[in-house]
Amino acid sequence: MTGGGAPEEERLDRAFLARVIEPGDELGGRWLREYGARDVVRRLTGGGRPLPEASEKRWAGLCARADRADPEGDLHQAREAGVRFLVPGDGEWPGQLDDLGDGRPVGLWVRGRANVRMWALRSVAVVGARACTEYGAHVAASLAAGLAERGWVVVSGGAYGVDGAAHRGVLGVGGATVAVLACGVDRPYPRGHVQLIGRIAEQGLVVGELPPGEHPTSSRFILRNRVIAALTRGTVVVEAAYRSGALVTARAAQRLGRFTMGVPGPATSALSAGVHELLRGDAVLVSDAAEVVELVGDMGELAPDRRGPVLPRDLLEPGARQVLAALPGQGTAAVDEVARGAGTSVDEAVGRLYELRALGYVERHGDGWKLTRQAMISVSPDRRPG
Repeated sequence: MTGGGAPEEERLDRAFLARVIEPGDELGGRWLREYGARDVVRRLTGGGRPLPEASEKRWAGLCARADRADPEGDLHQAREAGVRFLVPGDGEWPGQLDDLGDGRPVGLWVRGRANVRMWALRSVAVVGARACTEYGAHVAASLAAGLAERGWVVVSGGAYGVDGAAHRGVLGVGGATVAVLACGVDRPYPRGHVQLIGRIAEQGLVVGELPPGEHPTSSRFILRNRVIAALTRGTVVVEAAYRSGALVTARAAQRLGRFTMGVPGPATSALSAGVHELLRGDAVLVSDAAEVVELVGDMGELAPDRRGPVLPRDLLEPGARQVLAALPGQGTAAVDEVARGAGTSVDEAVGRLYELRALGYVERHGDGWKLTRQAMISVSPDRRPG
């Protein structure tokens, strides 16, 4: 599964470069922009003169990596693991990543059935300390669950502490969550979260910049955070010391013009000192999901009669149309009912419902889903309320 759109030669070249160029390498990104993936690959493999601004030592290192690259093998290994490789030009490519300029990912490796682009449209990052307190874990889980219940996708890094609590909070209410990893998505890290990340892949999405089998490093963790910030409309920090990777995510969000929020903690807590520093700057204080949505959501998001933009029904993918058709004309339906009606799995139905939510067709009400007012009119004449 490739996502469609980009030529296969471009996909192969970018799979090659994903093995050669480190995440966030802006010089490599500039080469891609100015010369194109095909020419960069040719220069790396043809023994030609180095590309501009590459030192002799750096060019030698890149060429050594290029000698070991096997893009066909990586793509095959990815397919065997149920992973697809997205590149710019694919219909599923999340355009928000383009805001990173020359630092945008070469490509994105994805586990999970949901559409990355659609989920990113209504997503919020929840990040924080790995060694969080019980307070931090509780706040992260309840905040993330509240966001999911309001139809928002929660993005985090799959790490211990706040990240894991946020993911579990979403999974616990049957919501949508995305884990952005600093390693190959086929080899989750930390090892203690293998089961959790497996659940996320089944119910949501696991994404990363690094090809299959790649391991995390401290620099890759830091650079991964820019992807979390770029994918989402805003970042919420729950507990962070002065020197924290979560603050890197928040500052990246600020540079990208995204909303930056913080949940305050005890004034005496070192784990909240970084959050309080953010709040003394441009970050906004929030204490629950409703306050987050009020900031990042569309105008009138909290009003009971909110109407979202509805796209023509015939533009929907067949799977999304089946799920939409399985919803009743009036009232709500539980996810398992929708799945039965659409003839699909519960996990597939969850993914499709969140895509339809992003397009304004459906709304979540507690444990159920219902058509929006516009959708009841636009789906078909015989589904209109009497």
